Amino acid sequence: MKNNNINIVKDSVTIISEGVKLDGKLISKGNVRIDGIINGDIQAEGNITIGEHGEIIGEIKAQVVTIGGKIAGTVVANEKIILESSSKMKGDLITKILVVEEGAVFDGKSAMNIKDKPANLVSTNTLLK
Repeated sequence: MKNNNINIVKDSVTIISEGVKLDGKLISKGNVRIDGIINGDIQAEGNITIGEHGEIIGEIKAQVVTIGGKIAGTVVANEKIILESSSKMKGDLITKILVVEEGAVFDGKSAMNIKDKPANLVSTNTLLK
């Protein structure tokens, strides 16, 4: 009998709802959606989506990262980073593909080669105004 638990985990979505605040590190084997506030690092083997009300201070690592809220820190995506029109990003982006929608705010450095990390990274302690 074939064990499908691995596929279930990779397809699962962890949701941090609006009104939830988390201080610490979040690690997921699946996908993550954040509409709340996280003060700490986030790592997912799948994709990470930060909703319009989501706020993150820390480092984010995933396959694809879609940002609609506020981020202060470094975002590393193995495949793609999408800055939606409502996003406010202060920090550095490292990815293969970068999509910036009209209206997005980005203050930092970007590297389009995942092996290259920009020098002089913005401090994750810098709060967004």
